[in-house]
Amino acid sequence: MNEPFTHGSSHHRGGDRGSASIWEAFEQLRSSFAPKQPARMNRGDVRAGILSLLAEAPMHGYQIIQEIEERSGGSWKPSPGSVYPTLQLLTDEGLINAEPSSGRKTYSLTEAGREHVEADSDSAAPWESVGRKEPPRAATLAKAGVELAQAAAQVGRSGSKEQVAEAVTELEETKRRLYSILARD
Repeated sequence: MNEPFTHGSSHHRGGDRGSASIWEAFEQLRSSFAPKQPARMNRGDVRAGILSLLAEAPMHGYQIIQEIEERSGGSWKPSPGSVYPTLQLLTDEGLINAEPSSGRKTYSLTEAGREHVEADSDSAAPWESVGRKEPPRAATLAKAGVELAQAAAQVGRSGSKEQVAEAVTELEETKRRLYSILARD
C-alpha cells in the first residue's frame, strides 16, 4: 500500500526527490492561482446584475447567485444577504414579480422592468467589469493551471518512481512550451 504523500514529509516515496519536486511545483502553482478574495460589489451592481439576468430568463434567487458567479469567472459571488433584499426591493418597485414554482419563488421582469432594462441597455453587465486586473481569459488559464497542478499532485501521491519521472519531464516540456508562447509576436 502506498504511503500518503504529504507536503513537508521526509518520506516522499522513499525519499525520492522527483516526488518532492512535483509537490513543490504543485504548491507554487496552486498558490499563484489561488482564488483571490471575492470582489465586493455594491448594491447597485447586484441590482443591475439581477435585472440583466432576468431580461434573459426567469430565475430563482439561487440561480441568480450561481449565474453571476459563473459569468464573472468566479471573481464575484453575491451573497444571499445582498441578492434577496434586492429582489424584494425590485418587486416593491414593480420591476420584477415573483411566482411560486416548485416551492421556490421564480422572478421575472414586469413590463416596467423590461422598459427599465432597455433604457439602460448601453451599460455593461456588472460582471463584465469585475476583476479588470484579471480578465476572464486569465481566469480560464488559472483554472487550467490548477487542474494541471492537481493532476501532477495525484501522480506524485500515487505514481511509481518511473511515472513520477515521466510526469516531471512532461511538466518541464509544458513549461518550455508556455514560455515559447510568450516569446512569439
